[in-house]
Amino acid sequence: MKQEEFIARFRDVYEHSPWVAEQAWLRGLEAEHDTVAGLGALFREIVDNAGEQKLMVLVRVHPDLAGKAAMRGELTVESTSEQAGAGIDQCSEEEFKQFQQYNNAYREKFGFPFVMAVKGSNRRAILNAFRQRLRNNPATELVSAIKEIHKIATFRLEQIAAHD
Repeated sequence: MKQEEFIARFRDVYEHSPWVAEQAWLRGLEAEHDTVAGLGALFREIVDNAGEQKLMVLVRVHPDLAGKAAMRGELTVESTSEQAGAGIDQCSEEEFKQFQQYNNAYREKFGFPFVMAVKGSNRRAILNAFRQRLRNNPATELVSAIKEIHKIATFRLEQIAAHD
């Protein structure tokens, strides 16, 4: 696969962060990276060594769950599918209000959006996770957000592999 093809295929594994795929290509890909686990490990290493400023940018590019971007249809195809799979697009009016309140409280406290790998989850579990994680301190929550971002990336790599 050529560099342009690789980056085009893997550019959205990490939300709006093609730099991860670009850096993976520049490091050099080996046979061990021909699997979801191998490529995922390389991507995780790149992200984990990116530095706090770049990590904050990575977290901040994620959309709010049931947020304004979702209502305007501005999410990536992957985010739209993931949120719909968790039933977020079917919120009752009360649930939608709760999402908005938690999104606002979370952003106010931490300075970045709540990130959760919602595949296989549901609205109630996500709202419960909001309540629990709002109790965290900022350092703990940044670590939690990055862990969730890695889970999202793994799901996306699995989806790409399933289509190949």
